[in-house]
Amino acid sequence: EELYVGWPEVVVDVAEEEGEDSKFYMFYSTMTKEGKEKAIACAVSPDGFRWEKKGVCLRPSQGEEDAAGCARCNVVKDAIYDVEKDDWVYKPGGGWTMFYEGVAKEDGKHRIMRAVSKDGFQWTKTGVVLDVGQGDDWDCNGVGSPSVLRMDDGSIRMYYTGVGPDQTTAIGIAKTIDEDGVGFEREQAQFTFTDKE
Repeated sequence: EELYVGWPEVVVDVAEEEGEDSKFYMFYSTMTKEGKEKAIACAVSPDGFRWEKKGVCLRPSQGEEDAAGCARCNVVKDAIYDVEKDDWVYKPGGGWTMFYEGVAKEDGKHRIMRAVSKDGFQWTKTGVVLDVGQGDDWDCNGVGSPSVLRMDDGSIRMYYTGVGPDQTTAIGIAKTIDEDGVGFEREQAQFTFTDKE
């Protein structure tokens, strides 16, 4: 069914009703044997150890910014920021948002894209949420590997990998105040790690 599996993203769907069981969902990068498409597949588990593959859930779309492949995702349950509670709460009726790396056929560059789902298996793509940097910016040759955090102030922060003009990589930070996770703007171009002294 696939040529490889990698980059697992595990999400727990905690049971909301008494008598329901919580489930683990694993979204992972793969390449299909037929067509050699870079895609994202899903598996489910009752305990996080025994997994049942559910197949490919997100494929490249011809004519779109991910026509050459989909990979390396980050999945979060849909939530809204409750100002009165000063906290994030899951949206009634559930739902999921996936941030993933789409590879364009035209220029071969990676961009961070978004898709939404009600069940975690059928996804609707909504497009690019973070494009490559401009000119000779440190991330002008690609952005990917998104990792999203909901912050205490109601904003959403995304850590991501950028590829520069000389093909070096660094980690950057983008932010949005849109609770649906669109409209990201670079918050910090890149950061460096320091050695512990």
